[in-house]
Amino acid sequence: MKFKHKIFNIFQLGLVSVFGLTSCNKYLDIDPPSQIIPEVYLTEESQLAAYTIARYPDLLPSHGAWSFGTFGIDGNTDNMAVPNLDNRFIPGQWRVESTGGDWDFSNIYQMNYFINTVVPKWKEKKLLGDASNVEHYIGEAYFLRAYVYFTKLQALGDFPIIKNVMSDKDKNILIEASKRSPRNEVARFILSDLDSAITLLKTNSPDGKKQRISQQVAQLLKSRVGLFEGTWLKYFKGTAFVPKGAGWPGASKDYLSSYAFPSGSIDGEIDFFLSESMKAAAAVADAVTLVTNTGIIESANNENPYFSMFGAVDMSGYSEVLLWRQYNQNLVTHNVPVYQQRSNYAVGLTRSMVESFLMKNGLPIYASGSGYHGDDYIANVRQDRDGRLQLFLKEPGQKNVLINVGAGTHYTLVEPNPSIWETDRERRYTTGYAIRKGISYDGLQTNNGAGYTGSITFRASEAYLNYMEACYEKNGSLDGKAESYWRAIRTRAQVDPDFNATIAATNMSLEKKDWGVYSAGQFVSPTLYNIRRERRNELMAEGLRLMDLKRWRAMDQLITTPDHYEGFKLWGPMKEWYTESQLKYGATSDQSVVSDPALSIYLRPLEVRSNALSYAGIKFALAHYLSPIAIEHFQLTSTDGQVENAVIYQNPGWPLVAGNGATGY
Repeated sequence: MKFKHKIFNIFQLGLVSVFGLTSCNKYLDIDPPSQIIPEVYLTEESQLAAYTIARYPDLLPSHGAWSFGTFGIDGNTDNMAVPNLDNRFIPGQWRVESTGGDWDFSNIYQMNYFINTVVPKWKEKKLLGDASNVEHYIGEAYFLRAYVYFTKLQALGDFPIIKNVMSDKDKNILIEASKRSPRNEVARFILSDLDSAITLLKTNSPDGKKQRISQQVAQLLKSRVGLFEGTWLKYFKGTAFVPKGAGWPGASKDYLSSYAFPSGSIDGEIDFFLSESMKAAAAVADAVTLVTNTGIIESANNENPYFSMFGAVDMSGYSEVLLWRQYNQNLVTHNVPVYQQRSNYAVGLTRSMVESFLMKNGLPIYASGSGYHGDDYIANVRQDRDGRLQLFLKEPGQKNVLINVGAGTHYTLVEPNPSIWETDRERRYTTGYAIRKGISYDGLQTNNGAGYTGSITFRASEAYLNYMEACYEKNGSLDGKAESYWRAIRTRAQVDPDFNATIAATNMSLEKKDWGVYSAGQFVSPTLYNIRRERRNELMAEGLRLMDLKRWRAMDQLITTPDHYEGFKLWGPMKEWYTESQLKYGATSDQSVVSDPALSIYLRPLEVRSNALSYAGIKFALAHYLSPIAIEHFQLTSTDGQVENAVIYQNPGWPLVAGNGATGY
C-alpha cells in the first residue's frame, strides 16, 4: 500500500519535520531533528507551536528560491502568460495518470494527528503552557486542515472527509473511509473547521509580527471558501459538477444515491455559502483599514506604502497584510527581487489584463470621453490610467533609484525595452508587458538568489472584494456596506469612485478578452462584471485568478472558440526598438522568435512556430474544471482491485483509463 493513497496516519508520518523548534516564531523553512519521543511529544506549548508552524511552507503560498514566487502563480490564465501553455488549455494533452495526483492525504494526516492527539489533552487540561497560546496553536491546526481541504475542493470537488487517525491493518477501513462526500458537504466541513479556528485563534498573531495565522486570517479564508462554493454551485447548477445535477457521478454509488442537501435544495446551499462569506468578509473589512496609496512609485526618498508593501522586507507594519512570510538574508532567501528587476522570469501581463484597467476618470478605455491615449507605446498605455496600472506596469526608460547599489550584482538602473526575443526565462519578456509589483529598490536584494523580501499570504483588501461579490450574487444588488467597500478600493486606486458611471459606460461585447465577462458561456450583467473587474485589477499577480475563473465557470467559451494570449502592440511604432534578427517570424521557421503580424499586430508569444501545441490558441474542455483521479486510487479502493468496482468515482468527463484525456465534456 502506497503512502499517498493511505488515509491513515502512522505516528511517524505525523512527526516529519516538526520537532526541535521550541522557540520558532518565524514563517521560515525548517530543518529539525527527525527523532521524536512519543511519550513526551505534543504535551506543551512550544511543541504545539513548532508542529503547526512547520506546516506553513508546505501548505501556504510563498516565494520559492528560483521562481517568480507568488507573483507568478497567475501564469497560464487570461491575466498572465508564460512561455509554455498548460495542458489544461490543450484538450487531449491533460491525461489521467496511473499514480499520484491530487488524491493525496499526506497533509491531512499531519493535521489529523495533531488534532486527535492534542484536543483530548486540552479538554482534560493536560497541556503545559499559557492557556491562550495553547488554544491559539490548536486553532492554527484547524485552520491548516481547512486550508488543505480547500485545495482538495478546488481540484477535485467531492472528497472524503477524514477527521480521525485510523488503523491501517484492515483494507476495509480504507475503502469505507475513501467514500467521497458531496462537494458542498466538504465545503461545510471546511467552514466548520474555520469556525473552530476563529473561536480559538487570537485576534492578533501571537508573535506580534503577523507571521502566524490570526483570527482575521481564518475569517478571510472563510469568506473565500464561502464565496467559492456559493458561486460554483450557482454556475454549475444542474450539471454533473454539483450534487444531484444531471450526470453527477456520485449518484451511481449506493451511499450517495439518495443524497439530500442539508438546507433542502441547491438554492438553499448557494444562499448559505454566500451568507457565510458576507459575514466573515465584513468581520475583516470593518476592522482593517486599507493601506494608503500616495500615487508615487517608490524610490529611495519617496515611499508609497501601497507600492512598497508588496516588496518590503518587514511587512508587519502594513495594516492590510494579515499574514506574510519572512525570509532571512543568511538563512532562507529567494530570487524574486532579481526577477522583478529584470523580466519577471518570463511571466508577462496579457493585453487582456492591461486593457481591463479603467482610466482614472472611471471610464473603460473604449468609452466616449475616456481620454485613452492608445497603446502605440507602453508610456501611452500607462498615462491617465487606474493608479494601480500606473504603479505596477513597467515602462521602458523608467529609472530605478536604488540604495546600496554597490551591494548587488543583478540590478537594473533603467528599465530597458522588453527583450521579447530571448529564450532564457531569466531574460525573456514574454508579452512585452512586465510588472513592478513587489519590486525592491535596495541593491542588497539584487544578488543572485539572495533576495529576502517578504511574501504576502493573506491581504485584507480581498475581504472587501469578497463581500461585494457575495452580496451581489446573493441579492442581485449591492447594499450600503458593499458600496462603501467598492468606493474605498477605487479611491485608494486613485480612480473616480463612481462605479455606477463605469457600469453605465461598459460595453460587454468589447470586454470579451476578459474571461470573467462570461459564466457558462454567457455574458454576466455589467454590474457583476465590473465587480469581477475590480477584483481582477486589485489582486493582479496575487495567485487567485484560476480559482476565480473556475468558480465563475468562465472558460466554457473556450470549448468552441479558442482565445489567443496577446501582449503589447509589437507591430506598431515599438517595432523600431528591435533589430531585424530580434523580429524574425514565420510559422515554419526554427529561427522565429516573435509572432507573425498577419496573426495580430499584438505580440502572440505562444504562436511563434506552428509546431507548438499552443499555435492554434487557447482551448478548453468542460472536464478540465476538475482534475482527474489517478487509476491506482480506484484499484486501492476496490475489494477486488478492479477499477470499476471502486467505492470512489471518477470526475465528470474523465475516463478510468490511464493515459487518456477527457471525453464527453
